Amino acid sequence: MSNIITVTELSKQFKQITAVNQLSFSIEQGDVYGFLGQNGAGKSTTIRMLLSLIKPTTGNIEIFGLNLQSHRKKILQQVGSVIEKPDVYSYLSALQNLQLFAKLSGMQLTKKTLMQQLERVGLAQRANDTVKIFSQGMKQRLGIAIALVHNPTLIILDEPTNGLDPQGIADIRNLILHLSKEDKKTILVSSHLLTEIEQIASKVLIIDKGKKVIEGAASDLFDPSQTIVELSTIDNDAAWNWLLQSEWSKYLLKKSKASLSLKLNKIHIPQLNAALVKAELGVITIYPKNSLENYFLQVTSENQHVETFSN
Repeated sequence: MSNIITVTELSKQFKQITAVNQLSFSIEQGDVYGFLGQNGAGKSTTIRMLLSLIKPTTGNIEIFGLNLQSHRKKILQQVGSVIEKPDVYSYLSALQNLQLFAKLSGMQLTKKTLMQQLERVGLAQRANDTVKIFSQGMKQRLGIAIALVHNPTLIILDEPTNGLDPQGIADIRNLILHLSKEDKKTILVSSHLLTEIEQIASKVLIIDKGKKVIEGAASDLFDPSQTIVELSTIDNDAAWNWLLQSEWSKYLLKKSKASLSLKLNKIHIPQLNAALVKAELGVITIYPKNSLENYFLQVTSENQHVETFSN
């Protein structure tokens, strides 16, 4: 598949602060691309550069095979975006908002077509209601409908579930999956809600302090045949020292005050538990986890205050 976005050595400097630092990545046609990082990692700054809202200090951006700086207008005609909370007119109805933004985009769309857009985001039954009575989740869905009004090839969503309740988050998640699978859109989703990205993304980029940590297929970023085991005992120091001297040492990841972590195949968890019990180490909990969130916390700097171990 061809690349929809190619970013090469992108940097953005704000006086003494480097918000984005030599960042390179690519997004292929049809990807749901999860853009992950803690708050302040540089995600929103990168997205604003992709949308030509701010200029890079250095580096290059190509979208649809065209240089963004040279072909800005042509590129943005094929891009729909929602940056954090969507800008909508609260005193207008959902349909009137869509009609207005369609007109501003130079689109001559029938009411039937606009209603189909609202149906797509689950708002057709509320088309004539004023936006001021909408929940935040409904406003987010309307924002996405507005971003889709010109039928873009690429959709960019910056923290689309910010401030939403669980039902609102689920609605946005299902909408993104629908846009990807049914409408065949290429979607870049920036978020700090890692478990949500894990459920929708085909590829993932994790950044930390403006730098790329890792990029790849979500399924390849961790081995599903292995499991992170969080273990707590009556005396974690004693358990850690015992594990260091045992056959389990090769599985050790880190130690904190609250727990010990190992990475191993899940079929070995009963054997580990039996060994700890036999050694009279007082197991309190043994909790298996295997998610992108665990991986993220291991590789970003905010979690590096814990003691680590490697062979």
